[in-house]
Amino acid sequence: MRWLLLLVLTAAVLASAIGVVVLRHESRQLFVALQEAEAERDAARVEWSRLQLEQAWLGDAGRVERQAREQLGMKSPEDVRILVTSP
Repeated sequence: MRWLLLLVLTAAVLASAIGVVVLRHESRQLFVALQEAEAERDAARVEWSRLQLEQAWLGDAGRVERQAREQLGMKSPEDVRILVTSP
């Protein structure tokens, strides 16, 4: 009877040890996945900031007006050429 109890307890200890090893491995894999996701999130935040700056730069009224003059040959209308209509 003692041998049977010893065998059962040994099997339980081994099963518990294997369970601990499996859970530690899964925990490490999840931690690596978390770090990768955080790195991806940080890269997305940097890209978002860069795009916001680019949008602000591209939408600057002075820049748009300067490009319209230099690249498209546009100019501001003279006073006599302005027509205001009302509904």
